[in-house]
Amino acid sequence: MDNSLSESEFLGTERIGKILFRIAPPVMLAQLIQALYNIVDSFFVGKYSDNALTALTVIFPIQLVIIAFAVGTGVGVNTYMASKFAQDREEDAQNAAGTGTVLAVITWAIFALISAIFMRIYVNASANVPAAVEYAVTYGKIVCIGSLGAFLEGNWTKVHQAHGNMKLPMIAQIIGAVVNIILDPILIFGIGFVPEMGVAGAAYATIAGQFVSAAITGIKGFRKPPNHKKMPHYVRRIYRYGYPSILMQALYTVYIMALNMILAGFSDSAVTVLGLYYKMQSFFFIPLLGLQTCIIPVLSYNFTQTNYARCKRTMRDSFIISMAFMVVGIICFVFFPNQIIGIFSQNQEVHTIGEIAFPIIGSSFISAVFSLILPVFFQAIGSGRASMFLSLTRQIFCLLPSFWLFSRLGLNYAWLAFPVSETLAGAIGLFLYFRQTKIWGI
Repeated sequence: MDNSLSESEFLGTERIGKILFRIAPPVMLAQLIQALYNIVDSFFVGKYSDNALTALTVIFPIQLVIIAFAVGTGVGVNTYMASKFAQDREEDAQNAAGTGTVLAVITWAIFALISAIFMRIYVNASANVPAAVEYAVTYGKIVCIGSLGAFLEGNWTKVHQAHGNMKLPMIAQIIGAVVNIILDPILIFGIGFVPEMGVAGAAYATIAGQFVSAAITGIKGFRKPPNHKKMPHYVRRIYRYGYPSILMQALYTVYIMALNMILAGFSDSAVTVLGLYYKMQSFFFIPLLGLQTCIIPVLSYNFTQTNYARCKRTMRDSFIISMAFMVVGIICFVFFPNQIIGIFSQNQEVHTIGEIAFPIIGSSFISAVFSLILPVFFQAIGSGRASMFLSLTRQIFCLLPSFWLFSRLGLNYAWLAFPVSETLAGAIGLFLYFRQTKIWGI
């Protein structure tokens, strides 16, 4: 039997707990390194300038757009490949992988062009201090125009994961992050013959790490694209599976942009606090985000095999594991906000805002388990509308209006929007999930 098929059949026969503990740790380790990179990146930039730290916060949503399209398209490739392996249709799976590479290049080109044209307009709406604006424009243009490596790596990583190979993507992301971390202080501050580049140096370090990761995953992840006449067939199916993930991440970007604009009406320090929260959140959300990635092929394979009981067990185990880890995040954000913020900034205004914001937001972490994992469940079983609805409910219908309304009462009240929106979205997601399991008769 083909190795790729035996790897996929593993998803349908082995114990759910064993599957998750086999494929999740490499993904989580890679995400841990990425989270540490984000923290170290912000640490060095914060040492360079408070305005530079604000600039990274302003550009963070744009970087999430890159992730949305790069990883979202890759998720579509991954999910489609897993379903084809379940049907013993190897050629279709490999053609989809080749199509994903073409889509990565085209999407990068469009994104780079739009970013170059509209970057300053976006930055002017999100920051007030002139120095922060200039830093953000410089950093944003470099990381967006140079993001080809991120788009390619996003596709090739998912090709490997569709085959059950979590180790190579992990190695690639770790090496890329290490390259980034090493280059950060060298390029930002200037060491030896390397001149001081400031924020531009941080941007060049970022894209260098992305290209290294892409090169490693591309060695065995690249697949020859199918004939151009066949390609539209695969494009439609890739985006059928991938658009919920793209939408979820894109909505994440939209609401952070909107929140930044609301917070800019108070101060640039408030914008910085939100950015620091999301940097640290990625660290504590690693188990949850890792499970999001890992359960997609498991759910997709078993759903295709009509093994609905295994789908339910996968979700049950994912909920339990995620909640256990999220308790750690709650403790840190509720009881140690100043210590966390102090890693990056000594600005008193940032500390004053953060010591109120972090505990309030941290109280939403348990609800976030359900509001984040359930859209992935519906995406994996091909119910894109339900996945999209839950994402819209969490990020647009709930968070943005409530954040704006609470902000009318004052900055300290605005943070209440996070626990309110996570709880409501999680409750709706559970209702839809139990309705689906009832339809399955389990």
